[in-house]
Amino acid sequence: MTLLIEPIDAIARRKQRDVLKVSFQPQAQELREAARQRVIDFLTAHGVAWQACGDVADEGVMASYAGQIYIDLPYEPQNPRCREILDFFEHPDGSMKDPAVGLWLLRLASAMRNAHHDEPGFWDRWAERF
Repeated sequence: MTLLIEPIDAIARRKQRDVLKVSFQPQAQELREAARQRVIDFLTAHGVAWQACGDVADEGVMASYAGQIYIDLPYEPQNPRCREILDFFEHPDGSMKDPAVGLWLLRLASAMRNAHHDEPGFWDRWAERF
């Protein structure tokens, strides 16, 4: 079965909002997978939907999937549910609790810079020129 992993910027454009992405440091695979599983277990236990995602699409770079996760929850730090997620990842000063894990906010305005990627056939034409 082929799994299409959507870039985080495409998700932001589809959702029409800022989005949260979790990344994992390129350390030993078993450590990265353990950190990823802790995140997945937390999200699942708290009823937060998530999906695999890629980094922001870049026409000049082809990268393999490195375990990134999109958290399907609007970024609203004053919302108790969002605050619970942020508190899982971050210390009060904003530093990460687990140095193997990164939590990123992608603003919709930044994601819109790649809106041309959503045009029908864009990636097929790109692949032909690659």
